[in-house]
Amino acid sequence: MNKIVLFGLLNCFYFSASAQNTNADFKPYDQPLPGSTLITKMVTIPAGSFVMGSNNNESGRNADEGPQKKVNISAFWMGAYEVTRDEFDVFYKDDNLSQNDDVDAVTRPSQQYIDLSWGMGKEGGFPFNSMLQRAAIMYCRWLYTKTGVFYRLPTEAEWEYACKAGTNTAYFFGNDASQLPDYGWFESNGEGKYHKVGQKKPNPWGLYDMVGNVSEWTLDHYDEKSLEKIADNATDPTPKFNEETYPKVLKGGGYDSNAKLLRSAARIKSDPEWNKRDPQIPKSKWWLTDAPSVGFRIVRPLKQPTAKEAEEFFKLYLGI
Repeated sequence: MNKIVLFGLLNCFYFSASAQNTNADFKPYDQPLPGSTLITKMVTIPAGSFVMGSNNNESGRNADEGPQKKVNISAFWMGAYEVTRDEFDVFYKDDNLSQNDDVDAVTRPSQQYIDLSWGMGKEGGFPFNSMLQRAAIMYCRWLYTKTGVFYRLPTEAEWEYACKAGTNTAYFFGNDASQLPDYGWFESNGEGKYHKVGQKKPNPWGLYDMVGNVSEWTLDHYDEKSLEKIADNATDPTPKFNEETYPKVLKGGGYDSNAKLLRSAARIKSDPEWNKRDPQIPKSKWWLTDAPSVGFRIVRPLKQPTAKEAEEFFKLYLGI
């Protein structure tokens, strides 16, 4: 795609003046999932500024977390919890989706080659796992189609801002990694599996499992020099876009991650090795056979795009 057209599309989406919400509407709410009795709890993330990245003295820091930049973020809603298998299954089992095998691989979740829950748990509040970024965005598109409310994945900047929740320490609770078991599941206490969402303490803005359990997809394509390319005092940095499947940015770390990957500024990049056991040619556009600790949560911008802008967004990220 022409870079000028791409930049225009992304900026049209992120800075649209066609807001369909006012500040008076900005409060936590429950989003019903059509076709089920389930709800997705959405919490408010207030507008503000923060320092993105980590400082040179932070323990466990990687070079791709700098240089630090002051960034301004517009208000949005974020899912209080990671998307669960119960929620994703409403999409997966939607009878209104195409039943055509030729179309399924593009617009409908294909059958998993093997059970990618690996016996860790399915129904009852376990996080949905083992999907590519594209599958997570397809879920957002389905939810938008069903509700008329635009949902998407967070940008890397939005995710980090929401996780830090006004703090500037390695973790939102401070610099002491010994407190991690109070807030998330990771290699030291996860017992080699993910757990039901919401069992640990939330961060200051009411977000659960922002550290551990499953790593969470963002919209951004991974670039080790991303922060160098963000202008200081930028507002809502446009996510790095690339049509290639890999590498994309994930945040938060999973049940199998060490403590340093759970730091707010830590960046995880996806890898083709995460799907090496998939025997299909071409490999699945939906599932990862070797990344059981990958999941996602959704956001809703306060300023809702027009229907045309929303469709252009999904066409861009999904290539459909």
